[in-house]
Amino acid sequence: MNPIVSIIVPIYNAEKTIGRCVDSILNQEYTNFELLLMDDGSRDASGAICDEYAKKDSRVRVIHKDNSGVSDTRNQALDLARGTYLQFLDADDWITPNATRLFVETAEIYHCDLVVCDFYRVVGERVSHKGDIDDDCVLTKEEFAAHMIENPADFYYGVLWNKLFRRDIVEEHHLRMNADISWCEDFMFNLEYIRYAEIFFALQIPLYYYVKTKGSLATQGMSITKTIKMKLMVFEYYNNFYKHVLNEKDYEKNRVQVYRFLIDAAGDGTVPPSILPSAKKLGEERSIVSEEALIGEGILIDEYRNRKLLDYYLETVAIKNDLTLEEVRLLLCLNQPHRCRTRRELADFANVTPRALSAQLQKLIRKGLIKVDTVRKTKELKIIFLALSEPILAELADAQTRYEHARFSGFSEENLVQYAHLTEKLKQNILNILAQ
Repeated sequence: MNPIVSIIVPIYNAEKTIGRCVDSILNQEYTNFELLLMDDGSRDASGAICDEYAKKDSRVRVIHKDNSGVSDTRNQALDLARGTYLQFLDADDWITPNATRLFVETAEIYHCDLVVCDFYRVVGERVSHKGDIDDDCVLTKEEFAAHMIENPADFYYGVLWNKLFRRDIVEEHHLRMNADISWCEDFMFNLEYIRYAEIFFALQIPLYYYVKTKGSLATQGMSITKTIKMKLMVFEYYNNFYKHVLNEKDYEKNRVQVYRFLIDAAGDGTVPPSILPSAKKLGEERSIVSEEALIGEGILIDEYRNRKLLDYYLETVAIKNDLTLEEVRLLLCLNQPHRCRTRRELADFANVTPRALSAQLQKLIRKGLIKVDTVRKTKELKIIFLALSEPILAELADAQTRYEHARFSGFSEENLVQYAHLTEKLKQNILNILAQ
């Protein structure tokens, strides 16, 4: 039976980083994939490292080949791929544990031909969130192209690794990388693919860690004449793409925007600034987990494990909706079936101080998610969820479901019944003491 996803990683002399890359793939929540490690004639230990992974995991396929460049290497991988979807990584980068799952789920829920996601850009020990499209909905080809024309030569659109492709579209139209060029070859492939795709979705969640180590055309030793010819050839692809996607009237209307590509590409124009204002220290962009505590024993350790597992699923909701984890936790508390009658009760239930509760409630109010009324005589709270909160609450419900599925993974029906019985018994024991 063929895997659902073919993950392709071209490798050349990447012994220092390939382990981190492959580990991030093999540790994905989603498991129905094949990993094609394409050793492009590496002269270091990269090939041997890949072979060791293949011995330990049957999903890994290693192909050793003569050095022919990244484009030809990817093309050979496409010839071997068996998955419904295609996902690409570079050997010095890595992905979040939920990356492939979110890609596939989005593609299947919305019947997408292309899913694109935000990414983290890593410079040394600093990391920043990079995205472009804020529309949280299905996009047509024309709508996707309209976003792209605003930021020509942007990494978000130009690279392969923040996207999920359908292999049937690639094969039906025999789409391959142009091995004769060494600049924007990914972008040219994307443009050809988009011409045949119809349904697009942009995930406002960073799923990929891009490490800025790649060189420019100048560092590749390209002559000025060859560089200019190559950029003009890429522009022809870009220009023809918009002639194909737009009707004649719309093309003429947007022709100046199309020609901006030449200006933006003048300095290898796909690289964002070195450090963005929102940059954080690497490792602080997501919630911290203590590995020692996770494997420990004790009452507080059990509570810590459960809390961190729930945070793992809540964090995706927080990042996607530009909320803090604390704000998302509070929304979850507010949406529970029982009702906390006063601010004091709510603060106690949410396990925050009254002052912190007031600050978080004010933030949710300012963001247009809730309205809070207080009955003067009884000081009883009335929380009203506004329309903007509805999609977030739906995502929180999904996060809770995933949390429960993760906790009870591998449980038989008999196990679940027994657990429910024991949990109810524990609940009664606690009520007997605390509810007096």
